[in-house]
Amino acid sequence: MTTLTRCRVGAELVDVELADGRIASIARAAGRPVAGESIDLDGRWLLPGLWDHHVHANQQALAVRRVDLSAASSAAEAAHAMTEHLAHVRLKEGQPIIGHGFRDGLWPDAPTLELLDSAVPGIPAVLISGDLHCCWLNTPALAMYGHAGHPTGVLREDECFEVTGKLGQVPDATLDEWVAESASAAAARGVVGIVDYEMTDNLASWTRRFAGGFNALRVQAGIYTEHLDAAVAAGRHTGEIIGGSHGLLTVGQFKILTDGSLNTRTAFCVDNYPETDARGLLTVPTDELVPLLRTAWAAGIHPAVHAIGDDANRLALDAFEIVGCHGRIEHAQLVRDEDFPRFAALGVAASVQPEHAMDDRDIAERYWAGRTDRAFALRTLLDAGAALLLGSDAPVSPLDPWVTMSAAVSRSRDGREPWHPEQAISVDEALAASTHSTVALGQPADLVAVESDPTTASGDDLRTMPVALTIVAGRQSYSSLGG
Repeated sequence: MTTLTRCRVGAELVDVELADGRIASIARAAGRPVAGESIDLDGRWLLPGLWDHHVHANQQALAVRRVDLSAASSAAEAAHAMTEHLAHVRLKEGQPIIGHGFRDGLWPDAPTLELLDSAVPGIPAVLISGDLHCCWLNTPALAMYGHAGHPTGVLREDECFEVTGKLGQVPDATLDEWVAESASAAAARGVVGIVDYEMTDNLASWTRRFAGGFNALRVQAGIYTEHLDAAVAAGRHTGEIIGGSHGLLTVGQFKILTDGSLNTRTAFCVDNYPETDARGLLTVPTDELVPLLRTAWAAGIHPAVHAIGDDANRLALDAFEIVGCHGRIEHAQLVRDEDFPRFAALGVAASVQPEHAMDDRDIAERYWAGRTDRAFALRTLLDAGAALLLGSDAPVSPLDPWVTMSAAVSRSRDGREPWHPEQAISVDEALAASTHSTVALGQPADLVAVESDPTTASGDDLRTMPVALTIVAGRQSYSSLGG
């Protein structure tokens, strides 16, 4: 048994007793020693532990070990960053140099094969976009990954996913160590759980990790199409607790991508992208999506459909309606006015990433001009009755719910004027969309203690909220408290 003493829950100073992974009692702070182990929170605010509802755990762990291209404002700058990095590292023969995080939607120049060959001659080079839907390869890398002869070196969607999947094939022990490091960093930001949509056999990966002693977070492990039949045959269902994980690992959702992304200009939209006859890519049409949803739903595996463009969202909602199942739409970045009420009517949650609005506001104004009043429309979704789930899509955005909530509440970053501030939500709404429990009797002992009251914090203060303590299932996963 552990007691958290002198916690602020709302306006009240209380002692919170934890036993068997749950909140056993909440009482007015006694101001005297308590029986058993105690942690004095000295008036800090106690909140439910935070969840990130959309993460790519392997890609997050790998991205921090790659050349950071997020500041590149042109193809030439991105290529030069690779040249500069190459001057300071020693690669093994045949080892690729990998960059991550470029966003080319507003670049004045195009990424070309010739430019990257000149910047990184003779060594395989792969640059992965910030949205993970595009990668840029030089000639040696194209040959290494099965795309020799490609005219531009720029691969999108499935071709890109094939390459990034191969780049992620590092030894299990190494990758597990890196994922554990990322999980510890997340715990330090108050995260108690993630929904992992890594494009791999997630259940197998996480079962191995928990068997090896991982216990930093709760994990809901998503399932992709290539693993759906095996999951159904094994009798898996969403919410099922996987043995050997001490209750921390559960079966997540069936994840399926039906379109691309905004920065890669592959999100499937009603209107054409400017100066083109293209509307993006519909990667899974309705006649293919419906039977997949039926298969998953019949087995008790809840669907999570990636849809970014407004036509992709329309078609995804159509598929949910045809099948008559509930689930989630991941991203829901651009939605037609008439489709907002359908989320609540169909029981489809909107799993959204508010920091993407801060990353993409300028590119949205260019490629979705005249429609941005219904882009990243959190307020409209909530007012229409939709259940909102906040996440990061890490490594696309930081695996830090405080960053996520700041973007949702302020619609601003880096001192810029708020972008469509009418779509902001309140701190209380953002917290509710970032948690799975409450600070109440009988609730899971998944908790975070912070240094100041988030309900009165500015957007900038939320973004950098100091975390003092994180508890998962009654056990400390992070503490900055002395003594």
